[in-house]
Amino acid sequence: MSDAIKHECGISLIRLLKPLEYYQEKYGSAFYGVNKMYLMMEKQHNRGQDGAGFASIKLNMAPGERYMSRVRSAEAQPIQDIFDQINARVNSVISENVDKTSDVAWQKKNIPYIGELLLGHVRYGTFGKNSIESVHPFLRQNNWMHRNLIVAGNFNMTNVDELFGNLVELGQHPKEMVDTVTVMEKIGHFLDDAVAKLYKEIKKEGFNKREASPMIAKRLNVAKVLKKSSKNWDGGYTMAGLLGHGDAFVLRDPAGIRPAYHYQDDEIVVVASERPAIQTVFNVPYESVKELDPGHAVIIKKNGSTSIREIIRPVEKKSCSFERIYFSRGSDKEIYGERKKLGQLLFPQILQAVDGDLLNTVFSYIPNTAETSFFGMVKEAQNYLNKKKEEQILALGQDITKEQLHKILDIRPRIEKVAIKDAKLRTFITQDSSRDDLVAHVYDVTYGSVKKSDNLVIIDDSIVRGTTLKKSILKMLDRLNPKKIIVVSSAPQIRYPDCYGIDMAKLEDFVAFRAALALHKEQGTMHIVDDIYYKCKEQVKSPKIEPVNYVQDFYAPFTAGQISDKIASMLSPKDVQAEVQIIYQTIENLHAACPKNLGDWYFTGDYPTPGGNKVVNRAFVNFYEGKNQRAYSQITV
Repeated sequence: MSDAIKHECGISLIRLLKPLEYYQEKYGSAFYGVNKMYLMMEKQHNRGQDGAGFASIKLNMAPGERYMSRVRSAEAQPIQDIFDQINARVNSVISENVDKTSDVAWQKKNIPYIGELLLGHVRYGTFGKNSIESVHPFLRQNNWMHRNLIVAGNFNMTNVDELFGNLVELGQHPKEMVDTVTVMEKIGHFLDDAVAKLYKEIKKEGFNKREASPMIAKRLNVAKVLKKSSKNWDGGYTMAGLLGHGDAFVLRDPAGIRPAYHYQDDEIVVVASERPAIQTVFNVPYESVKELDPGHAVIIKKNGSTSIREIIRPVEKKSCSFERIYFSRGSDKEIYGERKKLGQLLFPQILQAVDGDLLNTVFSYIPNTAETSFFGMVKEAQNYLNKKKEEQILALGQDITKEQLHKILDIRPRIEKVAIKDAKLRTFITQDSSRDDLVAHVYDVTYGSVKKSDNLVIIDDSIVRGTTLKKSILKMLDRLNPKKIIVVSSAPQIRYPDCYGIDMAKLEDFVAFRAALALHKEQGTMHIVDDIYYKCKEQVKSPKIEPVNYVQDFYAPFTAGQISDKIASMLSPKDVQAEVQIIYQTIENLHAACPKNLGDWYFTGDYPTPGGNKVVNRAFVNFYEGKNQRAYSQITV
């Protein structure tokens, strides 16, 4: 994606089902779980590079022995920093106790981080807060083992103010109005309540306090705690938690907005944000890794028993389509095929844009994430040319000469690596005039790859703001002197803000919004904009009214083609000689390519939760009133 946006987060939960001695004997190290967690986090580093955290719990520790450990980092390479800290601590203890190198029981008792239950998190700071205090996992401590709670997630709640108010009504005094704190305290409240009720129940049965502790661990109904905690949540989330005594859970939102996958064998249970991470780290086939159903939770009890429980009634599945277009690793079997399909389905529009002249058309892509959709686009071009070749050969019949045959067979799509990203270039000068010149050189081009008579088709995953396209890419591509530059987006026009964990919160950031606004001004329809504002303002004033996305009316007067043409006009620098055209994916083709992931609110405004409609209306009010701020509460994931 040429317009960098921060997004998502990644979680990994590992539960070792055997004693640590088992892993020492089979794999040569009692740190098997820690090593696997390092790999899981590295394999998901694409999901977050602003911070990382790791937590572990040791089972069956005696009172006074440390059983929980946590380490977090907001350094430039946070995953590496975390495990450097862990290794330094482990090596320090081992070097002082060389005789304990093979004594697993002693290591578990004396070395932090080694444990049976592990939780990892990688983070993008979508609200711009990259301090260590914002890094997951979060910890809620208590002297009662069962009331200790460690939480990490990939999520954003749209109704943080409501959740905060609920906590206040319960008599709590939350330290911050942020979704991570409110969610953790909500779970913590009902966890405390469940533990207290169990204690009273067990005490009535004649057991003393010490005897009650293991019985509470056994009887604690984690699913019930989650049902009560998540009752009023509005957002997209995959939430992972560890309880001090050894239970664990991962809960997915009822629309399946955020992803979650799980795998289990007789040695481990693992849950993660991405399927390929599990496949690669544990060397298991695609079919063995299951997607966690929306509204369900993986619940792992202290004794290792694992169940999948419905926590919230699932609604229509609206899994994030941006996962498929850009965010997730493309090594997933399904995602790889879907990205190729996205490129393939764009070809008819491209063929029309070049007037069918493929002989004088060069195909390329914006490095590096658009490469897979590029393969699909080129494959469809090959299929088209193969049909044309077949027609020509059949038309010539038996009289075809060897020279004619070779001339026909030699026709193929012209493929070049035209754009090259200079990853090390830094725009360190702040003055606008000088900085713009530096920005223009973020991409370089391969000279001699395009002729003056050529159309240049270049595909990108998506066009969000269009800034890099205008300031860098189009200027550099124009140096190749093509007659026409056709920029193709494998995603449809991004028109609406996200409120479920991706940093796309302000309407005026989107080039599609700015283009539609320009069309309103040109066509004298600004009264429509005014009407939308008054409707949105009324909804913001009356939060209890069922919210409707009034911003959809903003785009209604125009076709997608009109907006695309306006975007091309707005993004074309004045000094660019080539004609510029921009082609976007259609909504219909997006759904055809990604049939299991229909979450398309960025493009259509069809939000899967009421909170989404509230956020988009608030975003329009902010735009209209000139408030440069996000339309949802402070984010910490």
